[in-house]
Amino acid sequence: MEFLKTTIEFLKGVGPARAEILTKEARIFTFNDLLHYFPFRYVDRSVFHKIVDVPGQSSEVQLKGIVRAVQEVGEQRRKRLVAQLEDDTGVIELVWFKGIKWVKSSLFEGKTYLVYGKANKFGNKWNIAHPEIDAFEKVDIPKGMLQPVYHSGEKLSRKGLNSRGIEKIIRNLLLIAKDKIPESLTNEILDKCRLIDRDSAYQNIHVPTNSTDLKKAILRLKFEELFFLQLAINKQKITTQRKIKGYIFSTVGDFFNLFYQNHLPFNLTGAQKRVVKEIRKDLGSGVHMNRLLQGDVGSGKTLVAVLNMLIAIDNGYQACLMAPTEILAIQHFNTISELLNKMTISVQLLTGSSTKAQRSKIHNDLKDGSLNILIGTHALLEDIVEFENLGLAVIDEQHRFGVAQRSRLWKKNNHPPHILVMTATPIPRTLAMTFYGDLDVSVIDEMPPGRKEIKTIHQFDKGRLKIFQFIEDEIKKGRQIYIVYPLIEESQKLDYKDLMDGYESISRRFPLPDYRVSIVHGKMKSADKDYEMQQFATGQTQIMVATTVIEVGVNVPNASVMIVESAEKFGLSQLHQLRGRVGRGAEQSYCILMTSYKLSEEARMRMETMVRTNDGFEIAEVDLRMRGPGDIMGTQQSGIVDLKLADLAKDNQLIYLARDAAQNLLKEDPDLTNPKNLLIRNELIRQMKLKPNWSRIS
Repeated sequence: MEFLKTTIEFLKGVGPARAEILTKEARIFTFNDLLHYFPFRYVDRSVFHKIVDVPGQSSEVQLKGIVRAVQEVGEQRRKRLVAQLEDDTGVIELVWFKGIKWVKSSLFEGKTYLVYGKANKFGNKWNIAHPEIDAFEKVDIPKGMLQPVYHSGEKLSRKGLNSRGIEKIIRNLLLIAKDKIPESLTNEILDKCRLIDRDSAYQNIHVPTNSTDLKKAILRLKFEELFFLQLAINKQKITTQRKIKGYIFSTVGDFFNLFYQNHLPFNLTGAQKRVVKEIRKDLGSGVHMNRLLQGDVGSGKTLVAVLNMLIAIDNGYQACLMAPTEILAIQHFNTISELLNKMTISVQLLTGSSTKAQRSKIHNDLKDGSLNILIGTHALLEDIVEFENLGLAVIDEQHRFGVAQRSRLWKKNNHPPHILVMTATPIPRTLAMTFYGDLDVSVIDEMPPGRKEIKTIHQFDKGRLKIFQFIEDEIKKGRQIYIVYPLIEESQKLDYKDLMDGYESISRRFPLPDYRVSIVHGKMKSADKDYEMQQFATGQTQIMVATTVIEVGVNVPNASVMIVESAEKFGLSQLHQLRGRVGRGAEQSYCILMTSYKLSEEARMRMETMVRTNDGFEIAEVDLRMRGPGDIMGTQQSGIVDLKLADLAKDNQLIYLARDAAQNLLKEDPDLTNPKNLLIRNELIRQMKLKPNWSRIS
């Protein structure tokens, strides 16, 4: 391992000047860093196209020809460098928009070059933007060998470290690295998962002799990344479970049974029954529960939470539910109070708006144990809020709370309560296993019977008058309407203008006294927002014009239409969340996505996906493939996972394989003290020194 820690300047072909630029531009400090600077693609450079035979739009081609007529075209921002590449079949244009000065100095008219890039056709002319280009006489590649292509840049290239230059120094490293790269996996795992050894993997990923060896190398190194990721997460989980013992809820008693037999508002779906069993098992195991409950809006998560609160109460404990907004806390309080109103169970609400007298009573009832269930906002976290015996804490829309906030709930007892975190944002399974790997995951993937599927329509701006008529017809039926605009931020004056313009045109089309229109956005005071939302919730206003502040908001069963303006500016999961604001009642509901005609390919795919399916998990998977994990999970959590090769969107099967291998190993040897696992232990320790604290994922 010491060999791989060697500073990069001591490698043949590097030296101090190149080492400095490699450090600054590519974060390469050591031999190990260079070894992990993987190619982003491979090219069979023994295959050449003729210009006349360019396969088609956006096709990757390798051409050999003479450069003619190198010239700068345009002024200032429109400036570009243009050259003609000529072979015996025709001419193609080469274009550079960046690094013009440097490229121009290295191009010579009349000289033969090898050119590689993506060919595009504009009118009748083919061109290649920012091609890789080398003087033909300098290119020496064994026939049939796949050539790696590495990320470079102008500053690196000036020091001779273009893709070809980086390839050269990596080859120098591989020559001296033979037998000095320690193995990180046991023979047992290598055999079981049919993986090649580590040394061969690094050799074949950088210098592949054929596509089969390259695939084997990539598979091995991807597996290694995912295996140590899953090992770290699952080891952290074991450590936490050892440190924190859970209350044992041994009884399923009178409260649970009475409610289940006599007061259920409807029969549980198969998914709800499965999830209740999973949670019941946790609560009775003696292990501290830390479980994530996922389910689409309207799938019945709250009812599952109530059933498990009743188990806590049956065992002599209290329960609480924390929501991110006051209006959502009130909604939960009303729902749960209604569910339990025929039972002798005390339920109270604590928010920032609670009066001094209400607070005093709640505090006393909590302390003496006469209050069974407390529902509230961040107010639950105040030091003055003391439970007699908190056994179960439910956190709704958990991504709205920081880790520090959630951990304060743990300190409400000498012994931390069981934790159930709920989200209506469907998370693809591979992401849940990675970002919430120390939580057990339950999924409600079935909607209650009798729910009418929301009809989703994509409408271009020109159809607005037709939409206005539709709104009027729905209001006449006694329904209510949401109209949502993109999020307002200080910098996005255009968004604010669009919202206010929209509000004014809606108010003109639906004037007082026949119609009432509410408006809600992020720049309003909390009290004003809550007032407007309450007006809409109670039916005082028929139309709610808002930004995405209503994404997690009040349940309005009477709202039957969700109109999303500039829908192309929203992500898929956001659109799905917004759509879930309607369809809460018995009537047919609609989601109308308004866009301009000019749509990117990605925006068009988002609209098509929304129209095609109401399945949140399918939508989440499409979203993952389109945006990648970082954008979906947010920067705070995506930074936890630093994967160079593996792709959480595409490598599903490999993630499961790595997870199973990690879990089986820890089952057999939780502390990795067995001598045969020493290689794994050493590599895990090395990686953990470079990674953030896994315990912050909760």
